[in-house]
Amino acid sequence: MGIISWIVFGLIAGAIAKFILPGKDPGGIIVTMIIGIVGGLLGGWISTALTGANAVSGFHVMSFVWAVIGSLILLLIYRAVFHRSHA
Repeated sequence: MGIISWIVFGLIAGAIAKFILPGKDPGGIIVTMIIGIVGGLLGGWISTALTGANAVSGFHVMSFVWAVIGSLILLLIYRAVFHRSHA
């Protein structure tokens, strides 16, 4: 898959992560998109580390699941860091 495909893939994963964890997040849609893209990369890295297989070799259901998991992790970290700094 090309870089544009992975960006779109990450954007969709970020939108699903935001749907799973709704609430007000600072930064709005731009931050959510960045979290989705980076979360997709994080999910691929976690999958490779845990399974030893390259999960980012193409589009399939498990690569999408790992991208959403990575986005959820980053969204939780982002919320924890932001809320702690303003509390």
